[in-house]
Amino acid sequence: MSDTSHGTGGLSFDKSKRQWPNELNVFGALILIVVIFEILGAVYVGQSLLFDSNDRFDTIFNEARLRIIIIQVAIVGIIALGVTQVIITAGIDLSSGSVLGATAMIAMSFAQVSEVNGGPNPKAIFGPALQDLPWLVPVLVGLACGIVAGIVNGIFVAFARIPPFIATLGMMLFARGVAQWWSSGNPVSFPTEAYAKIGAGMMPVIIFLSLAVVFHFVMNFTIYGKHTYAIGSNEAAARMSGINVPRHLVMVYAIAGMLAGLSAVILTSKNLTAQSGMGLSYELDAIAMAVIGGVSLFGGRGSIIGTVIGALIIGVITSGFTFLRLGAFYQEMVLGAIIVGAVALDQWQQQRAAARS
Repeated sequence: MSDTSHGTGGLSFDKSKRQWPNELNVFGALILIVVIFEILGAVYVGQSLLFDSNDRFDTIFNEARLRIIIIQVAIVGIIALGVTQVIITAGIDLSSGSVLGATAMIAMSFAQVSEVNGGPNPKAIFGPALQDLPWLVPVLVGLACGIVAGIVNGIFVAFARIPPFIATLGMMLFARGVAQWWSSGNPVSFPTEAYAKIGAGMMPVIIFLSLAVVFHFVMNFTIYGKHTYAIGSNEAAARMSGINVPRHLVMVYAIAGMLAGLSAVILTSKNLTAQSGMGLSYELDAIAMAVIGGVSLFGGRGSIIGTVIGALIIGVITSGFTFLRLGAFYQEMVLGAIIVGAVALDQWQQQRAAARS
């Protein structure tokens, strides 16, 4: 029996060219990594990584460790949602971690209380008129800071035609300088109670997953998403088809900056303080989540679902190495190997697809 079926208009479908959705491959990698850590845990630790082997919980899972895994990747995962969209356009964003650091210092300055233990706030940046503000004010300030940084990145990339690597590298250095200049590098602390609730408990996870659902819909069922994929696949063809490529790129980078600003708000709310060193290497972790999740560094391919699974993979690896009591440097070595392997696999898949066509 032939593996080729014919449809209307003489079109044919070759079953031999069918492929599994890339998200299933990434999910399979997640399961494999979990199995490996379960085996290593049974051999070297005598415990399970994700399952309740000591009857401490009402379910078969180790709920405490599962919460730790998803909480520790949620904030960087929010950044990764924006970075994913940038990479799909065949760009890159190296500034998100530094934008988080600068935004954290600025936003927290608008979230401070006026009194601490009956006296004036010793960490106050502004006067009484800008203290005890509603929680929405520092949130909007944080989002605005991120959007401005993203727009600047987008203008440099889209209109000045500066390579995304260089444009966002410059923003990375500038934003980190702003974070250290603000309050002379001193921590900014003592937020209002309402602001502190934003990042309390499982709120970072809820926000992360909610945004993932929103952007999954946006990337798959809106003109914005279709244009983003079109630009990454072939920018020249996108221009010829009538897409305003410069304007769209500015929008993509602005969204990435906004998500970095939101991450800063959540992180400072969770930690109840802002420090100039916040966000160091977060941009690399976000890029790693996207790449491991199947987003092609060459643009045009990838998904929000894949990035979410990539974030879980990094969370499992981080928790797994802690569980096995191995040094952090082993974790970095393994993550580096996985990232290179993911890019190499993407290259091989593209070459194979080109050979088949």
